[in-house]
Amino acid sequence: MKRHKHNPLLIFQINEITEYQIYRKLAGLQKNEQNRQILMELSDEELIHYQILRKYTGKNPAANKRKVGFYLLIARLLGLTFSIRLIAKGEKFAQQTYRNMPVEDLRKIAHDEEIHEEKLIGLINEEGLNYMGSVVLGLNDALVEFTGALAGYTFALQHSKLVALTGAITGIAAALSMAASEYLSTRAEKNPGKNAIKASIYTGIAYIITVAILIIPFVLLPNVYWGLGICLSGALVVIAIFNYYYSVVKNESFKRRFAEMAIISIGIAAISFFIGYALRALTGIQL
Repeated sequence: MKRHKHNPLLIFQINEITEYQIYRKLAGLQKNEQNRQILMELSDEELIHYQILRKYTGKNPAANKRKVGFYLLIARLLGLTFSIRLIAKGEKFAQQTYRNMPVEDLRKIAHDEEIHEEKLIGLINEEGLNYMGSVVLGLNDALVEFTGALAGYTFALQHSKLVALTGAITGIAAALSMAASEYLSTRAEKNPGKNAIKASIYTGIAYIITVAILIIPFVLLPNVYWGLGICLSGALVVIAIFNYYYSVVKNESFKRRFAEMAIISIGIAAISFFIGYALRALTGIQL
């Protein structure tokens, strides 16, 4: 990479041929014909940009194979939408650079890159994204309600294994309840793009995974307060990971969503902790 350090156009040219290969390979993975056609169109535009830049660099650099492999892996693991949104985020710097250059061809590339983003917004017909709301419901409810419950149990019970056992029972029951509620809600909506059974499964699985992450510290650590601290840290990690994914897919602000969800979850946990302390003091129950 050192030899490209003083030639930004050559770096951009490598990016264009790399993105050409990414889009083309992603198109080859698609069963949905509309998705395949648009990805092929995007790949053709990237190839045109590569050829335009070749007029100014006089070179024919190869694609970055590691980057191609990375985005293909991301698409397989996290979905097509997430993968191409990451690509679009990476194009923003190139767009600004092209726009600032006094060359009409490069301004055209910047214009094309902006159109890419518009196309990407309406591009994907990805089934999993139809159930994003169900995943949000399961995660939000588990993080807000369950962190609060565990904080309350921590002071009320003051025994790690008891907190874990009580939390597991509460969490599984709550997950089944949330899944059933989502099933009935989706059936009532009569949305042809959503299957009520799938929506309930997405909600229940999101809730149970979150519950498992939150109670593991109480299973592994004998000190109940250390368990609570790790539990709350785990909640923040889950919030950060999910909201990063959500912000990329939906093209929204990560910081705003993360701050909002973190404040609510930790705030409810703090209130519940003091409620547990108050109930223990009022009832005089010692375990």
